[in-house]
Amino acid sequence: MASALWLLRHGETAWSLSGQHTSSTDLPLTAEGERRAAAVGKMLAGKKFAAVYTSPMTRARETCRIAGYAGGAIVTDDLREWNYGSYEGLTTAQIHQTAPDWTIWTGTPPGGESIADVADRARRVIQSAPDGAVAIFGHGHMLRVLAACWLDVVPEMGRCFALSTGSISVLGYERDTRVIQNWNLTT
Repeated sequence: MASALWLLRHGETAWSLSGQHTSSTDLPLTAEGERRAAAVGKMLAGKKFAAVYTSPMTRARETCRIAGYAGGAIVTDDLREWNYGSYEGLTTAQIHQTAPDWTIWTGTPPGGESIADVADRARRVIQSAPDGAVAIFGHGHMLRVLAACWLDVVPEMGRCFALSTGSISVLGYERDTRVIQNWNLTT
């Protein structure tokens, strides 16, 4: 099992900037997103990983490439962002016009994925990680659920882990206890 998971959220896209829910829409990075991806690479400073995993989405793969880790990266569908169903492309304010109390943490989006399904994918990523430090290039909500699963708390606790685009977070151990070592680091 991995000794540490380095969670690397993709750089900014037009929709992450506007607050639109983005799962299956395959958006490129903005110029700022590319800058943040390069900053991630500088912060990692060539760190060696036992494995590098990335979501298949362009925004995650490009962040991985720009940061300098595309060579040998393992692309896995398990790292795709939460499927927002019919809420894809909508902001929370737009969703609240018809579902005033809805949050991704408390309700499955119509035609979308449940939090249990996202947590199952996150646990598969954790279980597949080899010994050593593992880099994971992915998406905001998915990585937040993955962190909750690493900590062995309910997946809904992911709501407490704000995650900026182009950020680095590190999950590891204190003795035998899984912990957050660093969270949401950006330049």
